Amino acid sequence: MNENFRRSASELLAPKKRRPTRIGLVSGGLGAYWPQFPDLLPELQASARYVTERFTRLDAEVVDVGFISDPQEAGIAAEKLRLADCDLIVVFLATYLTSSMVLPIAQRAKTPVLVIDLQPTEAMDHSAFDTGQWLAYCGQCPVPEVANVFRRAGIPFRSVSGYLRQESAWDRIISWVHAAGVRATLRTARHGLMGHLYPGMLDVSTDLSSVSATFGSHVEVLEFDDLRERVNEVTDAQIADRILLARELFQVDASVNEEDFAWGAKVSVGLDRLVADFDLDSLAYYHRGLAGEQHERLGAGMILGASILTARGIPMAGEYELRTSIAMLASHAIGAGGSFTEIQALNFFDGVVEMGHDGPAHLAVSARDPLLRGLGIYHGKRGWGVSVEFDVTPGPVTTFGIGQDPDGRYVFITAEGEVVPGPLLAIGNTTSRVDFGGDPGVWVDEWSQSGIGHHWALCLGHRAGDIKAAASLLGLEHRHVDLGGR
Repeated sequence: MNENFRRSASELLAPKKRRPTRIGLVSGGLGAYWPQFPDLLPELQASARYVTERFTRLDAEVVDVGFISDPQEAGIAAEKLRLADCDLIVVFLATYLTSSMVLPIAQRAKTPVLVIDLQPTEAMDHSAFDTGQWLAYCGQCPVPEVANVFRRAGIPFRSVSGYLRQESAWDRIISWVHAAGVRATLRTARHGLMGHLYPGMLDVSTDLSSVSATFGSHVEVLEFDDLRERVNEVTDAQIADRILLARELFQVDASVNEEDFAWGAKVSVGLDRLVADFDLDSLAYYHRGLAGEQHERLGAGMILGASILTARGIPMAGEYELRTSIAMLASHAIGAGGSFTEIQALNFFDGVVEMGHDGPAHLAVSARDPLLRGLGIYHGKRGWGVSVEFDVTPGPVTTFGIGQDPDGRYVFITAEGEVVPGPLLAIGNTTSRVDFGGDPGVWVDEWSQSGIGHHWALCLGHRAGDIKAAASLLGLEHRHVDLGGR
């Protein structure tokens, strides 16, 4: 995507974020050491300040409750963190401490906990160090103890071990912060569901109560009438403004009919109102329609507006695909885009899986200015009008979908590949050629056996690690399909 498009999008599209990710932070060590080694506590507190400073650089709200030295202070910190309602609590083990100082924090806050132990440098100076200086490097010592106690208490254990300025350790920590962003987003999200199931798509069917029970999200059930009345209120001036916006964001192909373009722009303004009135973070929709009636025209006219909203971080998924709209929202939360997609075909000469979908797409994954193409007919659906077409930016990508097992539990499913250049269909779809590092037919077989449905989010970058971490914080299983060691 060229720089002109980036500037236009940043100026004209205001991203939505319900609230920042909230990270709780507590540091600690064993108070019995302080009178024995007077220089130790100041050194550990300096390390704790560095840890706090690194966290404040991230796109998150940091609730730092300070340095604890005994179980009583741990109890006070635990209560502060409980009231803060964090998305992730990070416990910095600055030196040895007892597990009795950590367990209450996890128990009372009822929030996922990440334990980090970052010694001051890569290694001690063995010839010069005394006992007090060694203890500053002893944060790893209690990690097995805390892990054992968490396991016995039925609390998931997560840790990052390293040294204070080790960027690879901070990359692992940041991955957990990204995961906390997914938890923050989903537990406060309002998902719209408008219309009805695409007839016969049994894999798409989703129990709405299970969405709320699993993620904490709310599902708002909408009617196409809710959209119809808002579209009816759109003025000619608003249509003209939306057409100007669309011309800033898209190349407009000669196949686009001006009347269809105006209708798509009108529906786009109505969609914005619908999203604002119901305070939505995502929307999945489908309406079959009949003989060109108004609801059929509404459904057919949604692609332009749905793509613009998806670019703002309010993902839209066709075919009533609620689980995929949730995956797209989670993908956006980690900064990976997340575009509605499925398998289109296989190319055994080039060893790629061709992916794409008609309907709304995430503009952030486009390799260049996306195209508006006019279609006289939508395949598999009634209606006609303006569709969005682009090829995905070459480079690393992740496919991410939410499956559902026989017991009703959700599972996060990923695979990592590379988008490679080559021939693509020009049929008004988002399209890509993904090399998963092996026989594309084998990939389809293994991907299908994972529990995935037939839609998912296509994310920029290799993000399976972030998604795995998000699954952990949400208490879900993560499955990764890997053909080539990715």
